[in-house]
Amino acid sequence: MFETVLWIRERKWAAYGVAVAGPIVGILLRFALRGILPGYPFITFFPPILIAALVGRGPGAVASVLCAAFADYFLIEPHGFSLPWPAGWIGMTAFFLVAAAIVTFVDAAIVTGARLNKATRELSLLNEQLEERVAERTRELTMMTAQMREEMTTKEIAEMQLRQLQKTQAVGQLTSGIAHDFNNMLSIIIGSLDVTLRRLDQGRTDIAKLVENAMEGAKRAATLTHQLLAFSRQQPLAPVATDVNALVSKLGELLRRALGETITLECVLGGGLWRCSIDPGQLENAILNLAVNARDAMPGGGKLTIETLNAYLDDIYADAHLEVAAGQYVLIAITDTGLGMTPDVIHRAFDPFFTTKSEGQGTGLGLSQVYGFVKQSGGHVKIYSEINHGTTVKAYFPRLVSATDPQAASSDDAEGAMPLGSPEETILVVDDDKAVRDIHVGMLRELNYTVVHADSGPEALTVIRDRGNIALLFTDVVMPGMSGRELAEEIRRTTDPDIRVLYTTGYTPNAVVHNGVIDHGVDLLPKPFRYDQLARKIRSILDRSG
Repeated sequence: MFETVLWIRERKWAAYGVAVAGPIVGILLRFALRGILPGYPFITFFPPILIAALVGRGPGAVASVLCAAFADYFLIEPHGFSLPWPAGWIGMTAFFLVAAAIVTFVDAAIVTGARLNKATRELSLLNEQLEERVAERTRELTMMTAQMREEMTTKEIAEMQLRQLQKTQAVGQLTSGIAHDFNNMLSIIIGSLDVTLRRLDQGRTDIAKLVENAMEGAKRAATLTHQLLAFSRQQPLAPVATDVNALVSKLGELLRRALGETITLECVLGGGLWRCSIDPGQLENAILNLAVNARDAMPGGGKLTIETLNAYLDDIYADAHLEVAAGQYVLIAITDTGLGMTPDVIHRAFDPFFTTKSEGQGTGLGLSQVYGFVKQSGGHVKIYSEINHGTTVKAYFPRLVSATDPQAASSDDAEGAMPLGSPEETILVVDDDKAVRDIHVGMLRELNYTVVHADSGPEALTVIRDRGNIALLFTDVVMPGMSGRELAEEIRRTTDPDIRVLYTTGYTPNAVVHNGVIDHGVDLLPKPFRYDQLARKIRSILDRSG
């Protein structure tokens, strides 16, 4: 029914046809029912007006006028177009008011219904389109998921093949290195013995030097075997409770002779150093190996710093490094002021037979032996290096905990709840290593600070000039181009003379300060550090008066 009404409203000729036909039918019915419907002359015409109002306001008005004319002419005495006063005029006025009300309200209801009907159809269409889009998107996502799974499978296969290739290459490198060194040693042994036999056949007795050569070759072979066992973590160790400070002190004189006059040696021994269970002989060899490597990295002379201190590796650091268990360690750090290493060299430094030295200058097993010994002792080793600034090798050995040396909570752990910052306090993080910078930014944001960051000194200067209102500069000490100290001095000179600064570095504090990179007494947080150490250090600097 409603659809029919809408169909007629859309066609003017049909709508006005209804408006004309309705009053005609109404007057004819009035004549037909004259005996049944005497009295009020307009009652017969309200249904035609109602029907006309359904098909439009204009048709409703036309029907009202026709109905009034028919009533006046045929039903109101005196018949014609002359209304009696006052009853006729009152009745006609009332009729028009009622008719107008009917037309207005009915037309408004139909228009509202039409709009609602249109909105319903549009909503239904939108729902259908949405369902189609959802179905299409679902199909796309399904295809993308299948494609991603296929790509992941392909990637896993490629990575597996790459790992297998790398293993094969490593085995090939190891085998060729072993074969090369053993062939050299066997050449010495076999050649010396061969000449010895010839001289004995000749009745000669001048064979002592040849026997010494053969023994030297055999000793070198034994040393190589020992190094290989150390790298593979299969060497027999005799761990005992060791005072590392005493061991390093005893090594001092030997190291000074081995390093030569152009290298300055400084030993910084940590107070209250924990004991650890290690093989002291192997530890001496490891320190000697690292010291010799450091000497070779300083061909023009320099400074070597050996530092011992207590350290704690937390869960975050352990999660980021394989085979590392969180806990308390004794740290031995060896720092040189030499040429430094590139990231690629650092990545391969512990590979067996890998060396940057020229032919005949090194076997490439020194660092591999150190790595194997530290790992076999349950420890961890890490290299920090910057080109033309030097290298620090940190060896961590697990703290020995005995019945007489209970492992109490560290002093840091006993200091209470971790202090948090405020979003109103902005910290600028500067580090040229993106991965390290991202970690530091994430840690500081977890501590509720607002953080901005830069990857170099010049970029940091731009950031601080554009933004301003920096509560603290948290910067790496050693960076290409502009060091952390130079950055802080430039900021204080040009932008903010009172800015607070916290330095961080992979080098040990004594090595950095004594090498003249930063002044003694500044705030320094060595890497790696824990959340609570970072939180307390920054809070202490920001809360410091003056």
